[in-house]
Amino acid sequence: MDFGQLLTAMVTPFNHNEEIDFEKTTRLVHFLTDNGTDSIVVSGTTGESATLSTDEKLALFEHVVKAAKGRGGVIAGTGNNNTKASIELTKEAERLGVDGIMLVAPYYNRPNQDGLYEHFKAIAESTALPVMVYNIPSRSSVNIEVETIVKLSQIDNIVSVKEASGDLDQMSKIIENTREDFQLYSGDDSMTLPVLAIGGSGVVSVASHVIGNEMQQMINTFKQGDYTKAASIHRKMLPVVKALFSQPSPTPLKAVLALQGLDTGTLRLPLVPVDEEHTREIEKTIEKFKQSMASIR
Repeated sequence: MDFGQLLTAMVTPFNHNEEIDFEKTTRLVHFLTDNGTDSIVVSGTTGESATLSTDEKLALFEHVVKAAKGRGGVIAGTGNNNTKASIELTKEAERLGVDGIMLVAPYYNRPNQDGLYEHFKAIAESTALPVMVYNIPSRSSVNIEVETIVKLSQIDNIVSVKEASGDLDQMSKIIENTREDFQLYSGDDSMTLPVLAIGGSGVVSVASHVIGNEMQQMINTFKQGDYTKAASIHRKMLPVVKALFSQPSPTPLKAVLALQGLDTGTLRLPLVPVDEEHTREIEKTIEKFKQSMASIR
């Protein structure tokens, strides 16, 4: 499956009791798919996956599959640092009808490259679903090196990597040495255009919750060959991205969504809400960006 070019790492909506709010989830899924999102990643870092139980993840997968039907793809975050548990969750996610799975690099155990390869290989072999490997050294404390990604890309259903290393040299080598249909996505909003420039496929985004159409415009403008205009959109977008990551993600995002009439509820500890003054500043940054876009349409 082609996941598209703009994938959104969706927040998980909660109610005031910190339970998953499925009505809010439906509303959010529809909003995202109506505003630039090609596929939704469920229970990733932005979705506060570390605080979700297995039963909650499965209920969320099932609900989002139904809500997104006919609107876009659904990629389930089923990876963790326990290979056996990841396999079990992946099998259940496949049964529930998701379109693909995302597997984060095992955190805390800090495996070597052989261990990383065997971890991803074992999970991929347990499913017929397409697999996206997720490299995020800042959270996992391990970097999936180029040679390991290249080796993993030779497994038929490992079809893409979400690269959040920030290392363009590493990403260039991955693109150069993997098969032609293997897709590399930026794992950082601010790296979207540079990643496109070296041959990447798109981005797994957080900012697309609030500027999804504009991000699609930037990607399409670049692919149409208007590099000057795409670069202008990129530069204007950077303050929004910086603002959305000015506090631990997704705390600023959830605060701004509430102000914009798309309430996704509270956070779960250890995350705590952003104060109102800071939230207003972020909203001003987003409004300024949207106004500036009028001059380059």
